[in-house]
Amino acid sequence: MRSGSKTFFAASLLLPARVRGPARALYAFCRVADDLIDLGECPGTAMRQLQERLDAVYAGRPQAIDCDRALAGVVHGFHIPRELLDALLDGFLWDATGRRYESIEELQAYGARVAGTVGAMMTLVMGTRCEHALARACDLGVAMQLTNIARDVGEDARNGRLYLPRQWLREAGIEPQDWLAAPRFDAAMASVIQRLLKTADTLYESAEHGIAALPRDCRPAIHAARLVYAEIGRELERNGLDSIARRAVVSRQRKLALIARATGAALVPPRRGRERHPALPQVQFLVDAAAVHVPLPPPVRSFDERVGWVIQLCERQALQHGSPR
Repeated sequence: MRSGSKTFFAASLLLPARVRGPARALYAFCRVADDLIDLGECPGTAMRQLQERLDAVYAGRPQAIDCDRALAGVVHGFHIPRELLDALLDGFLWDATGRRYESIEELQAYGARVAGTVGAMMTLVMGTRCEHALARACDLGVAMQLTNIARDVGEDARNGRLYLPRQWLREAGIEPQDWLAAPRFDAAMASVIQRLLKTADTLYESAEHGIAALPRDCRPAIHAARLVYAEIGRELERNGLDSIARRAVVSRQRKLALIARATGAALVPPRRGRERHPALPQVQFLVDAAAVHVPLPPPVRSFDERVGWVIQLCERQALQHGSPR
């Protein structure tokens, strides 16, 4: 997490210890899965391998891979529905297969899979299954993904990828395929990037309404992540919305100031009577899956594993009560 996402790592330091470990386990699996599909020779093969690994995780017999073992502890400890991780993998596959996004709704469906899923899983790890909190967490995930897209337009184009809604590009007088062949920044492109940031800002505002539904000790970290990621958009605006020639970066000093602000805000009692918006249609299936509390079946243990568990239990009881003389 420290090397893959400085923003998430900084925010995770504010999480209570009971959440920090599971959050990092989720991040590790997401990172490994994304790289396996995106950087591998055959995305379809990678997808099948990951599905098999999830089968083993949910059966309670994870493969001998650190992140799979950690993920198994999280999904069984916090009852993470399989639908969330399947949707995440689908989003990674959309990346690897070069899916096109004609409308903002299609782009939000992508954001729901690669980022809304993480918001939903984090909400469960924090101990909340409230539909309102889940919907707002998905909003936050989609907002962050839209910010990423706005920031990385040039980098994505140089890799042959275009995530901006193609309808918006045409409305601005830009032919998507021609632009992708020769990426350049101009006023028309700036208008599209600004439009995407405004859409993200609307979702950030919506997400703010859900933070009060989280446990008090989790609010500073989520508020910090929300503020720092939204600041990427402000930095992009200060750069004239040019994400073709340069990449917007929030300075360390500014991050620390926003983190301090988030920590202070968590001490103020939340305002009441906030309007509850319905979930984005693109994330509703995630909210529906996560809101239902269906305990996973207990992991299947072999005879030797059960014997070992009994021995460990007896040893713990002996340490707690003192061994008989």
